[in-house]
Amino acid sequence: MRVFNFAAGPAALPLEVLEQVRGELTDWQGSGASVMEVSHRSKPFLAVAREAERLLRELLAVPESYKVLFVQGGATGQFAAVPLNLARADSAVDYLNTGHWSKKAIGEARRLAGKVSIVADEGASRYTTVPAAETLRLTPGAAYVHYTPNETIGGVEFPYVPDTAGVPLVADMSSTILSRPLEVSKFGLIYAGAQKNIGPAGLTVVIVREELTGKSRPGTPAVWDYKGIAEAGSMLNTPPTFAWYCAGLVFRWLRAQGGLGAVAARNRAKAELLYQAIDGSGFYSNPVARECRSWMNVPFTLATPSLDETFVAEARRAGLANLEGHRSVGGMRASLYNAMPLEGVQALVAFMKEFERRHG
Repeated sequence: MRVFNFAAGPAALPLEVLEQVRGELTDWQGSGASVMEVSHRSKPFLAVAREAERLLRELLAVPESYKVLFVQGGATGQFAAVPLNLARADSAVDYLNTGHWSKKAIGEARRLAGKVSIVADEGASRYTTVPAAETLRLTPGAAYVHYTPNETIGGVEFPYVPDTAGVPLVADMSSTILSRPLEVSKFGLIYAGAQKNIGPAGLTVVIVREELTGKSRPGTPAVWDYKGIAEAGSMLNTPPTFAWYCAGLVFRWLRAQGGLGAVAARNRAKAELLYQAIDGSGFYSNPVARECRSWMNVPFTLATPSLDETFVAEARRAGLANLEGHRSVGGMRASLYNAMPLEGVQALVAFMKEFERRHG
């Protein structure tokens, strides 16, 4: 029996995609081999790669002036690749700190950039808020401004795109990309690990304005040089072919859902249903300020923390899996990525109400 999988990543994939993968796994396109066994430079796989890029560009309306890269290393690799490509060793760079993944990116930047300015830090709220747009005081002449639009662990999401007055805006969109339409032209660079809304772990998508490539500092490893990766068609080294193939299937599935406008409406409805259940209860609570609650990652706590293990165990028996909060914060977390159907959230809400009735 398949469960409703609320994991934060690696996360659920659309069932239709999994079934297609299963059907093609041992004999892909009549080749007598798996897609994992064919050369990444063969004509059939090159066609897969080109279609995946085309579909992603279509879904996000990516301008022609941007390069789309499919690379390895996860978003964590991009924490280093961004300063190596966009800043000199003596450059000033700005970072907004809104939680766990922002702090990880800041830590890597401090190893590689001349001056890292934290232009917003939401530590005083225990990272349950985002800075008000008008409070941002950016560094004149900074090489770039970096932020995390959605913090997967804390469940905090920016309701706006920061105005950087022409300084390249860099966004770690790992847990929010493809969840709604996006105006790519507002960003200098977007990166996202695949394992939430794109496909299996092992692949990272980078969307970078072409004028920002070709500026990597001396000593940058070739495997992280955006210009070299783009010129090689993301095949500077052997790419994660299976994850790339799966990503293309997910992009095709998203188009079949009606595109990102339709997907956004469904995601909003799922999040609202769960938040209403939490807010309407005296037993569950969500710590995040209402104006910046995430659509994708919903943390919540029980009034009696000693019941956490019981909640998780009973939920799992009810077919609701991976609801444990991140080890750094505890509690519960329900991730509502694109592949989570509304029925899954309805089942979770019904379980929560029954659990409260019995234990509240």
